[in-house]
Amino acid sequence: MTVNPGDLSDKILQCLDRVGSVKPYLRTGRVEKVVGLTIESLGPNASVGEICRVYPAGIKEGFSQMEAVGFRDGRVLLMPLGDMTGVSAGATVVGTGSVLKVSVGPGLLGRVLGGLGNPIDNKGSIPSGAEYPVEGFPPPALERPRITTPLSTGVRAIDTLLTCGRGQRIGIMAGSGVGKSTLLGMIARNTDADVNVVALIGERGREVREFLEKDLGAEGLSRSVVVVATSDQPALVRIKAAHVAHAIAEYFRDSGKDVLLMMDSVTRLAMAQREVGLATGEPPATRGYTPSVFSLLPRLLERSGTSPKGTITGFYTVLMDGDDIDEPVTDTIRGVLDGHVLLSRELATANHYPAIDILGSVSRLMVDLASERHKAVAARVRQVLGTYYQARDLVSIGAYQKGTDPETDFALRYIDKVNGFLTQGIEDSPGFEESLALLEDLLPVSGNPGGDS
Repeated sequence: MTVNPGDLSDKILQCLDRVGSVKPYLRTGRVEKVVGLTIESLGPNASVGEICRVYPAGIKEGFSQMEAVGFRDGRVLLMPLGDMTGVSAGATVVGTGSVLKVSVGPGLLGRVLGGLGNPIDNKGSIPSGAEYPVEGFPPPALERPRITTPLSTGVRAIDTLLTCGRGQRIGIMAGSGVGKSTLLGMIARNTDADVNVVALIGERGREVREFLEKDLGAEGLSRSVVVVATSDQPALVRIKAAHVAHAIAEYFRDSGKDVLLMMDSVTRLAMAQREVGLATGEPPATRGYTPSVFSLLPRLLERSGTSPKGTITGFYTVLMDGDDIDEPVTDTIRGVLDGHVLLSRELATANHYPAIDILGSVSRLMVDLASERHKAVAARVRQVLGTYYQARDLVSIGAYQKGTDPETDFALRYIDKVNGFLTQGIEDSPGFEESLALLEDLLPVSGNPGGDS
């Protein structure tokens, strides 16, 4: 039998790689104390972020997966990435020497993953491919191309009055029950992005299947990857789910794709980080949130955006506490992102869907993405809305007389037409050019505001 020297050298190199990866001994420790969700272990010599295994009944039995999150008085602080049942004082702790990674590849499309990147949709295992570290890093600032291309979301109000670009990061801010998840589903189904990555962080278990089947639908799921960590799972799993979603989005971006990343919600991520921070001894700061919350948010959100290879456009929902847009998490996120879409409870109760408050929303990049005609008509629509809301109370009580103010007369003439344009059915999917054409025909831009031209 003839042996190809090239094949032989490749096999030798593979064997050497395997030998080099073998750990000659186990780094072990033992559980000393369990307080709440925190395990204190005497050893092993682990680093922050390292995955450890806790064996309750001997090293050959089943284990619980943990992550090293800090140190206190010479002990390692561990937090669970799963069930803690059976963990007791004296249980063996083994350091793996590696951080959490997620398998990535084209086979992820159409799949639903758990918070640690494992499939939970009963469709079998995912074909093995490359592995991406869950804790990634954003591209260097000077290597990020400028955002110059609009992204079609299929939502008229956003495409025309809050135009977003490929690689932009937008917050969707609202109180509970105002339509955040429905709006995300509309965007996921109608967008012209190549791939959707959806992260459901801290959701109710009932709402996961509802979102998949009702809001996202089979069409949306076929080009999406969904990462789920429900509210009953450990805080660390909820945090890791957000990082897993970003790592998957980074893989598709590095493959040259335009990715749409949607996360619901950043607020529940902040709550999970607060749990971890308080458990590890951090002092509470603003409204009980620990300092690590406000360092985590920009570090995570900066991972989306443009790169020389592709783009990640981020839509992040924010659950406003008491509908207060100035509460700490909302205010911090608003300062980090490139714009925000504010959903109004008043509009929702009036059956105006999507309940987007145009005057309270902003896209910081629209000025660079829209044509002069587009910007002029959008500004006129905003003016109509602003004038109408200022005069609405006077009109409702009959205190305004027609002809008193030309701007008010113009607003009253066109407000119904504007509101009809801004409302949209859940199944409607207008294209970007179609929506723009409707906007430009919506109302006159120049001339006497009280006239018809």
